[in-house]
Amino acid sequence: MSSVSKADRKAALDVASWFFNVVTSVGIIMVNKALMATYGFTFATTLTGLHFATTTLLTVLLRWLGYIQDSYLPFPELLKFVLFANFSIVGMNVSLMWNSVGFYQIAKLSMIPVSCFLEVVFDKVRYSRDTKLSIVLVLLGVAVCTVTDVSVNVKGFLAAVIAVWSTALQQYYVHFLQRKHSLGSFDLLGHTAPLQAASLLLTGPFVDYWLTEKKVYAYDYTLISVFFTILSCTIAVGTNLSQFICIGRFTAVSFQVLGHMKTILVLILGFIFFGKEGLNLHVVLGMVIAVAGMVWYGNASSKPGGKERRLYSSPSSKSQKQDELSDSTEPDEKV
Repeated sequence: MSSVSKADRKAALDVASWFFNVVTSVGIIMVNKALMATYGFTFATTLTGLHFATTTLLTVLLRWLGYIQDSYLPFPELLKFVLFANFSIVGMNVSLMWNSVGFYQIAKLSMIPVSCFLEVVFDKVRYSRDTKLSIVLVLLGVAVCTVTDVSVNVKGFLAAVIAVWSTALQQYYVHFLQRKHSLGSFDLLGHTAPLQAASLLLTGPFVDYWLTEKKVYAYDYTLISVFFTILSCTIAVGTNLSQFICIGRFTAVSFQVLGHMKTILVLILGFIFFGKEGLNLHVVLGMVIAVAGMVWYGNASSKPGGKERRLYSSPSSKSQKQDELSDSTEPDEKV
């Protein structure tokens, strides 16, 4: 197979991975928005537990059918991953409750600098000037179109710090574990989803009661609300899988930077389906700046020296394809 055709195939898989993630992520946000805002199902932590329970059922089925092979993940590393992931989920919900929407958005934007810091410290990544500037442009654009009122208090700030660092660590760990233990996306999901489902379903009702002062078992379930819950769980399987695929193929920073495309699409679809209140030139300008930054990042990070890191190499993987590990550094995947 020629190098050109191999590159074309890889580019097609990269585009398909991002498209899969964008569609499922935007879809689940719109479904959850309808479920919570329209039908009053405000139990976000419990709902996330149901998402991972559905994902677990699918991974068990695929393993039974032979599509997922047996693999090994040390329990201490599995436990660390689940703790990071669960603190991320609960931290984000608490941060949204205790902070203004504007500060919540700023906290989400700060995940990119934190993810960059983790890659620099642990993976010895080096960013070119253009790559750094493109990330700043994305942050600026998203901030312009999403950040409005900004107010902060001590407990809200602490919740935001926990949410940001746990999310960045969880996303970094996805990439780290896949490389270290040679795990596929479904393999890693098969290890992590059951423990996340169990822990969130056990603690979720209590966390949701603390956040909303409502009991999940006292909710007035209707046919339409159950339908949206099942739809949300179904889409969540694709969202969870696509996140692992994208971070595995790229890095947590690339996932965060280009992931803001989902923020722009959610804003646009929100204006289409839920009314045009808040749509103005200010918001449109922010969207244009953010998209320009994403295009610039994709181009800058794919150039030689744009974003280089030393590949992780474990003893168990040294005997694998030498052409994949031949260089001590490699540019980030072209998006």
